Amino acid sequence: MTKPPQIAPLAYENPEFLNSPDGRVLRIVSEYSEPLARFRREQIQDTVVFFGSARFHSLEDANKALHASSSSDDGKRKLAQAGVDMARYYEDARRMAFLLSQWSSQIPARRRRFVVTTGGGPGIMEAANRGAREAGAKTVGLNIRLPFEQYPNPYITPSLNFDFHYFFMRKFWFAYLAKALVIFPGGFGTMDELFEILTLAQTRKLAKKILVVIYGREYWDRLINFQTMVDAAAISAKDLELFKMADTPEEGFEFLRDGLTKYHLGPDRPKRVGEVAPEIAKTNP
Repeated sequence: MTKPPQIAPLAYENPEFLNSPDGRVLRIVSEYSEPLARFRREQIQDTVVFFGSARFHSLEDANKALHASSSSDDGKRKLAQAGVDMARYYEDARRMAFLLSQWSSQIPARRRRFVVTTGGGPGIMEAANRGAREAGAKTVGLNIRLPFEQYPNPYITPSLNFDFHYFFMRKFWFAYLAKALVIFPGGFGTMDELFEILTLAQTRKLAKKILVVIYGREYWDRLINFQTMVDAAAISAKDLELFKMADTPEEGFEFLRDGLTKYHLGPDRPKRVGEVAPEIAKTNP
């Protein structure tokens, strides 16, 4: 007697299919839909994104590392001293995120405005999440699954701790809700995010005004000569107005506060609902 066939698994409950190349589109959609649901549930209307090196530590930790390297070779001591020198950017990111979060938490609104968001890892990311948390605000971490483990820092609000497989979906969420971008000294990833947003702004592909703060003139002037691009006619002089350089947390915060107020809270704010992430702007029924 022929045995009846077993009930086949539902496609969305079939791990073999979901993890196969054919299931890729579902995985991509999941990295859109699941964060969207959480942002809506947590009433996050928009964000301010902090970028910068994952390799910078707090001044306290950097000094400990320098002390521990006192008996090491010259190369290790040199790196430890560089860590102490660059720790000021960690402390400045922490301070700016604190000031921003303290201010934004006082904005009378039904949803949370200008929530500090980072890539969720260590370094400048940790500093910004830490500063926001010290101000008593919620703060977002958009982490990425890498071959070398990058664990979420302990200052992210647990319900807003995300882990992505696809870089492009992670970058989508960095940009989609952002009303401002703060770029601290960093490496390839930091430059990638900076120039992506500047390119979108330059080519008018953004339906909203995104403020860009580049922090630490000493570092960036040694790394990039924007005036060279202007002199070579590679960009226009007006393109230099797409960002603001800042050298203190207070200077950066004041620029953000004034710009966010003007373009997103004041009379110059966008009048079209679509410019404020319509899916997020809706409240739950």
